[in-house]
Amino acid sequence: MAGLVETLKYIIRGGPPETGIPQRVRAEIRDQEASSERLIGWVQLGLVLFFAILYALAPRAEGSAGFNFVPLALGAYFLFTVMRLVLSYRFELPEWYLLISIGVDMALLVGLIFSFHIQYDQHPTFYLKAPTLMYVFIFIGLRALRFDPRFVLTTGLVAVAGWLGLVFYAALADMDGMRVTRNYVEYLTGNAILIGAELDKTMVILAVTILLSAAIYRGRALLFEATRDHAAAADLKRFFAPEVAASITDADTALEAGEGTLRHAAILYADIRSFTSTSSTLAPEVVLAVLAEYQNLAVDVINHEGGRVDKFLGDGILATFGALQPSKTFAADALRAANRLVEAIEAEADLFQAAGWPGSLKIGTAVAAGPVTAGVIGAKNRLEFTVIGDAVNRAAKLEDANKIHGSTVLTDQVSLTLAREQGFDLPPLETLPASPVMGVRDPVDLVVLAR
Repeated sequence: MAGLVETLKYIIRGGPPETGIPQRVRAEIRDQEASSERLIGWVQLGLVLFFAILYALAPRAEGSAGFNFVPLALGAYFLFTVMRLVLSYRFELPEWYLLISIGVDMALLVGLIFSFHIQYDQHPTFYLKAPTLMYVFIFIGLRALRFDPRFVLTTGLVAVAGWLGLVFYAALADMDGMRVTRNYVEYLTGNAILIGAELDKTMVILAVTILLSAAIYRGRALLFEATRDHAAAADLKRFFAPEVAASITDADTALEAGEGTLRHAAILYADIRSFTSTSSTLAPEVVLAVLAEYQNLAVDVINHEGGRVDKFLGDGILATFGALQPSKTFAADALRAANRLVEAIEAEADLFQAAGWPGSLKIGTAVAAGPVTAGVIGAKNRLEFTVIGDAVNRAAKLEDANKIHGSTVLTDQVSLTLAREQGFDLPPLETLPASPVMGVRDPVDLVVLAR
């Protein structure tokens, strides 16, 4: 019983409870519903224009000597539909207006069916045989476009109420000796009502309404989940490189720690000079503002050269070239990015000073190339996508060596040679053969590209 009550509440409110659903997800769903309402309006406009053209081209039916309500009804409905469509582009239509729209739809249909006995001067039972009732399924189907079971259910119930009203009026009208019959031929050819036939029509409308509402009831829960997942996937692209986000969201099976790919890649480290000591004298909001400007600029440069930021390390940046997707120019791209990043930071000195950084912002960069493993590490419930390998460690140690040698762009001879083969042509400022690098066991042939 409790489950039935919850289901009814679910249908009445039109979806899952708002608790636990982020505001941005609810806003996206509202946008989708507003778009659906505009689609419904266009379909309605198309239908009324189709019926109007059909009515204008078709010859007047024989025996229709009475007053003809059709032109007036179609004209009024056309104006209402246009107004509804215009309003749907100006603001989100409120629920009460949508309920009125449902009432107008059904009033048009019921009114047209009712007008047949006046137009043809026949007993009201005459309109019970009209095939126009079938259009009720178009109006019910239209409400399904919104993917909200409430409006489908409301449309179906209003349609049933309108049809029963027509049936009762025909049954109670005192004209030409109407009577209830069980004879189907008499029902079709005379002023008689076949109760079973009218119940059949009512039950069909109800059954279609309930089945469609149940389908949308189940589908709406999936819509909320899909919208939430879509928002989460969009957020992933802000936290991870697009290739990493795609590998997570598009994976056929759940990712597990230990999955990885061996790639030849280049690693770039970048770090702000004297960041810790300087930031300790600044307000937190100033530090974050400077970091935001620096990171935005760095990401643009790295992405432009074909790299991807693997992670932000406070004021440091670890970027990869060729690790997420194979590249034939990974080393050249990484060295170009390192040089361009230093130049871009110097060119935008005023930007960082405006954000509150005292003096000139200085950075150091280093690049190392070699085989790396790109993949998933971590525990069962806490995973991270990263790169592992000697090139990663070497790039970090080379960046530290920048401070010793007074350089801003540093690499090793092996990486530079590889970059030369891939098209890098910037001449070195200085070579430092067999230089000791803290954290690296053997001496390294260093190459200074900028100071």
